[in-house]
Amino acid sequence: MPKPTSPIPDSDRAPAPEPIRFYGTSWVDHTGGYAVRRLGLGLAALVLAAGGTVLLTLVFGGVGTSGWLQVLAVIALVLCAVMAFTRTWNGYTQPAESGADESAFRSIKVVGFVGVFLAYALRTVVEAPGERLRRADYEAALERHRRRIARRSGNPARRRRAGKR
Repeated sequence: MPKPTSPIPDSDRAPAPEPIRFYGTSWVDHTGGYAVRRLGLGLAALVLAAGGTVLLTLVFGGVGTSGWLQVLAVIALVLCAVMAFTRTWNGYTQPAESGADESAFRSIKVVGFVGVFLAYALRTVVEAPGERLRRADYEAALERHRRRIARRSGNPARRRRAGKR
């Protein structure tokens, strides 16, 4: 499908905000059910974290291994959940580091999925997860756009030359 053409050149258009999953671009001005979505998604993440905890408890309770092996498995799950929580929380609050390879932590986040859900739920108390980073990027892009547009002073062909009057 062809892109619709506009009389405004692409260089004159203000940058569009990046959408956030489940929120779209309603995070910009907090409209369109933004508060209800935040509340609902935060509660859903808490329910999923609680359900995951119950599921893991049932799985490891039914394994029937010796006490020390079960304790080691629980410690490993808790450590994965803590690392997943920390990585997810930092991903919502700090820009991604160029050296950090997120795919290397994917397996830890899968095993520690309870930590991911808890980080998401706690972040929705403050804002939409990732909103602070997207807002900073969007405002910087708007400022660059304003400066670029402000420098223009009209039609350059109509300007007078310095030596002529």
